[in-house]
Amino acid sequence: MTMTNPQSREASASTDHRPDAHQIDAVTRGVHGDPFGVLGPHDADGGTIVRVFRPGAETASVVDMSGNVLGQLEPSGPDGFHSGHVAGLKPGEAYRLHFTHGGDSWQEEDTYRFGPVLGEQDVYLLAEGNHYRLYEKLGAHPTVMDGVEGTSFAVLAPAARRVSVVGNFNSWDGRRHVMRKRHECGVWELFLPAVGRGEVYKYEIVGVHGDVLPLKTDPVGFLQEMAPSTGSVVDGLVEHEWKDDEFQAHAADWQDREKPISIYEVHLGSWRRGEENAYLDYDELAEQLVPYVRDMGFTHVELLPVSEHPFYGSWGYQPIGLYAPTSRFGSPAAFARLVDALHQAGIGVLLDWVPGHFPTDTHGLGRFDGTALYEHPDPRRGFHKDWNTLIYDYGRPEVENFLVANGLYWLDRFHIDGLRVDAVASMLYLDYSREHGEWEPNIHGGRENLEAMAFLKDTNERVGEYYPKATTHAEESTAFPDVSRPTFAGGLGFHFKWNMGWMHDTLHYMQEDPVNRRYHHHHMTFGMVYAYSENFVLPLSHDEVVYGKGSLLGKMPGDEWQKFANLRAYFGFMWTHPGKKLIFMGGEFGQVGEWNHDRSLDWHLLDQPGHKGMQRLVRDLNTLYRELPALYELDCDPAGFEWVDTSNVEQSIIAFMRKDRAGNPVLIVSNFTPVPRHDYRIGVPLPGRWVERLNTDAEIYGGSNVGNLGGKEAEEVSVHGRPFSVPLSLPPLGTIVLVQED
Repeated sequence: MTMTNPQSREASASTDHRPDAHQIDAVTRGVHGDPFGVLGPHDADGGTIVRVFRPGAETASVVDMSGNVLGQLEPSGPDGFHSGHVAGLKPGEAYRLHFTHGGDSWQEEDTYRFGPVLGEQDVYLLAEGNHYRLYEKLGAHPTVMDGVEGTSFAVLAPAARRVSVVGNFNSWDGRRHVMRKRHECGVWELFLPAVGRGEVYKYEIVGVHGDVLPLKTDPVGFLQEMAPSTGSVVDGLVEHEWKDDEFQAHAADWQDREKPISIYEVHLGSWRRGEENAYLDYDELAEQLVPYVRDMGFTHVELLPVSEHPFYGSWGYQPIGLYAPTSRFGSPAAFARLVDALHQAGIGVLLDWVPGHFPTDTHGLGRFDGTALYEHPDPRRGFHKDWNTLIYDYGRPEVENFLVANGLYWLDRFHIDGLRVDAVASMLYLDYSREHGEWEPNIHGGRENLEAMAFLKDTNERVGEYYPKATTHAEESTAFPDVSRPTFAGGLGFHFKWNMGWMHDTLHYMQEDPVNRRYHHHHMTFGMVYAYSENFVLPLSHDEVVYGKGSLLGKMPGDEWQKFANLRAYFGFMWTHPGKKLIFMGGEFGQVGEWNHDRSLDWHLLDQPGHKGMQRLVRDLNTLYRELPALYELDCDPAGFEWVDTSNVEQSIIAFMRKDRAGNPVLIVSNFTPVPRHDYRIGVPLPGRWVERLNTDAEIYGGSNVGNLGGKEAEEVSVHGRPFSVPLSLPPLGTIVLVQED
């Protein structure tokens, strides 16, 4: 900008204003670690000394806020370093800088006249590792300081020699805006005037050994550029006027282990696509996904990780921007609108959260300040061979603080209702996927990662302390004890654990040809041996329909009719078995092909009656699940379950009873062969008529309509150790659900 040179009100200079040549050289080369000690205003006898470094500026002067010159600064070194004694500038008085170059002149705020970003309490909590709202200070926050609009930046880099904010606003010149180091906590901070929302930035860091590192994305950045670009974007904490008060008032009702929880797992990038295979954005998803989930009767959606990730094909499980909702689908504010829309429809939102590892991309967290800051320095603990990723150093207070605060951030700023913690087993075991000699035992000689255990406990305790309505879910694939027990009782403190054993066993059984199922009967019953050792979710997740595993429908044996019948029977068994429910998108209508993250689900299949019937069954299962407390109320209590018949191995028939707290029974019978069984007698505890509430073989679902229309009267014939019994027609490859009517 060209402007008229302002009239000088007062100008003076002194011969003692120049720093020594070494300091000038360090500033101009961008290697000075304490720019505030050199640049900006400094009290002096008779006024103030001002020093500035503005590459390209031929002249520099200090002006008051009206543009009147207070003092001319003298060139004091190469490439734009100026300094001078400004007698008319009082200590603490606001001022601006006026520069010229050739025929151009312009004014700027002096970055180095502004005070610290962090308060003393922030510094104390960060140093202690207990700043659970650190996202309110770290990162980039548009703000007003001393009446000047700009953005405050703060980033952890304790071992760095120098950290600078760079962007188009300073021509990506790391010498221009070197940050102030708060030595007490290892955080570098700076207020940049005139930098506002939408500015792309990164951090230029001189590492511990004096080398300039690859430009780094902000670890606590709230928005990133659209991939494959990797810059952070100034956006600040999300601003949204929430309208989910009614949902929040009853949120605890949807989270309790004695309530129905039926989860629809969704990958936002491939649930549905727009024209020319374009992503739906968050607002379009709010318009289309929300009514679909509500119509289908799911209580929750679980979103695959939405934290920014450079590689789309990782599905979000290799995140770099833990605090940034991915910009592939819109802004953080738009993501907040999606969550709000789900809440207004009465749907809870669970978020896949990945605190177990992070990718090695050079702009990410790896060797962030030239040292192993975020990752464990020992590759035996700090590197995942399976995923070629880095593992957090959970024993470092700053790292644990960063992760715990991130989990709380999603609950706080986006009203997320729960965190599903990914790959917990890989965190718990030091020898996870490692051969002998590739891992180091803990201090007690064991294989447990004690620091990771402490981190998980701390996270769950903090969630309970600050967001008591929220839940945490562990994807833990081993028999590690007490995952979903409170920390005060010696557990890890999760509310729920994924039952991976049940999933593997039952899928193995269902993939067998019915003629062979007699040899695998125990796979359908073994889960009840340990069903009450944890609070379980029964997961049929995305992991079961990728990497050549085929779709759920594709796993089923037999011809087309049998495939559909098998899957319907399996869903009936799953929805009535103890444990909360989770199914990955597409499974509810019998997606034929394996999930492909690069395109939409095959919604056109709903034009075919078999797929439409499958979808209707899942909708009705969700309705029945909510209507019958016996199917959920005592999910985690053995008083709510009884085996009725597990001995009919030859005919692959399984019968069991569910009960609610009042003792009301629900009878479930599954026939896992394609042969209908008529007059099959099942023992029941009560007389009266037993009526079908659901039959997976019903014609409306695409079945053969073998069933018990009108119900069956219990007879005083003792079977299965019960005083009464009912003679039932068991449909081929079907599950029936019956209730007793007085």
